[in-house]
Amino acid sequence: MKLSRGTAPLSVDERTRLVDLARQSHAVITRYQDVGGAYPASPTFSAYRGFAWLRDGSFTAEGISRYGDVGSANRFHDWSARVLTARRSEVDSLVAARAGGELPPVDRMLPTRFTFTGENGSDPWWDFQTDGYGMWLWSAVTHAHRHGVDVARWLPGFEVAVDYLLTSWDRPCYDWWEEHVEHRHVSTLGAVRGGLVAVADLLDPGRRGAALAVADEIRALVLTDGVLDGHLTKWLGSSTVDGSLPSCVVPFGLVDGDLAEGTLAAVAASLDVDGGVHRFTDDVFYGGGQWLLLSALLGWNLAARGDLDGALRHLRWIAAQADTSGQMPEQVPHHLLHPGSRDEWIARWGTVASPLLWSHGMYLILADELGLLEDPT
Repeated sequence: MKLSRGTAPLSVDERTRLVDLARQSHAVITRYQDVGGAYPASPTFSAYRGFAWLRDGSFTAEGISRYGDVGSANRFHDWSARVLTARRSEVDSLVAARAGGELPPVDRMLPTRFTFTGENGSDPWWDFQTDGYGMWLWSAVTHAHRHGVDVARWLPGFEVAVDYLLTSWDRPCYDWWEEHVEHRHVSTLGAVRGGLVAVADLLDPGRRGAALAVADEIRALVLTDGVLDGHLTKWLGSSTVDGSLPSCVVPFGLVDGDLAEGTLAAVAASLDVDGGVHRFTDDVFYGGGQWLLLSALLGWNLAARGDLDGALRHLRWIAAQADTSGQMPEQVPHHLLHPGSRDEWIARWGTVASPLLWSHGMYLILADELGLLEDPT
């Protein structure tokens, strides 16, 4: 078990509890997975119910894949590939418009969330977000490599996602949190690059060359305009950090070395309180609480660097936020950044989303990094 390397051993009771919570997380995710393969963001939360995001689903599928449930992950990737393949003509139109010197308006771009049958939502949303398309490429390819899955069934969807990213990666769009459409966000660029690099070897020569060229452009752009004081920044030209930035290190590999270390340190110093990680300092959504999935993301990075004690600190914090039935929320209000704004969101959308499947998926990822998906006996 990985925790034996320079780390105080867990008690039998604590290890059993953490392993049991992984089993419960798998059960929550698979219980709510739609028959068509989509993972709902949250089955009960008013604003998320009935919709699936590529972003949430890609990380959820990674956790499920690590757990060893190949069938569930395959069904999600089958669903994603179907949804994107059905939009082949839309993407062809966007590619043609861009090639002709036209910049298609935001409302023509592909959505960030879909109904379980693959349609757009009927209500207005902050839809133009490219990160999920890169995340899905990374997640599907990673899953296929791990379990020896034949990716031919997903290749038409891969090609649609790649063509869409090649024609839109350099445009400002909404970030992971569906805010600030006027900026180019470093975490978004990292996810796009990560997906293009992951899928490149599966593409025809023309797409492969274009994908790798854009990947190089993204890295050069971020190193020029997305770095300050030795760390990545929230968006190009910003001076602040964001809790999503560790993804640019692990899993997407945008940066490494001193810049990676500086980014993780800056996020921890600005946003980590007692093991729970905030999104960003100006966050007013439900008062700006601590997000379980971001705690797992930072812990994942620490584990990858060999800081198993630090990673375990985050896993323990996440486990402590689960309710008595093992369900995990999106965020918790222990250290609100802007408590005065919490009530307005409760009035608007109800209580915080719980369960959030992305939280459960990230718990599985971090538990796997720490060797806690095995049988506890």
